[in-house]
Amino acid sequence: MPKTHRPYAAEFRRRIVDLARSGRGVEKLASEFGISAQSVRNWTRQADLDSGRRQDGLTSEERKELQRLRREVRVLREERDILKKAAAWFAKETTSVPRRDSNS
Repeated sequence: MPKTHRPYAAEFRRRIVDLARSGRGVEKLASEFGISAQSVRNWTRQADLDSGRRQDGLTSEERKELQRLRREVRVLREERDILKKAAAWFAKETTSVPRRDSNS
């Protein structure tokens, strides 16, 4: 069973990033606050992307938009597949010849 941790508060992450930028060592911050050093590096990198200091990745807003667009594409594909199946069913039903009763 993997160990998971609730996301850290945005203010806590901001403070850690500020401390890392002020020259405190990543490893020292990690041990002092009980977080992983990689988390500190990730938060610092993302903060740099969001502030425009780096250009080699997506900002938080771009990530949110990408998630939203991927979700929208998934829904649209599902709707398209449903409509395709419905159109095929209706086409089959309208081209079939109704049976004639012997009572005519």
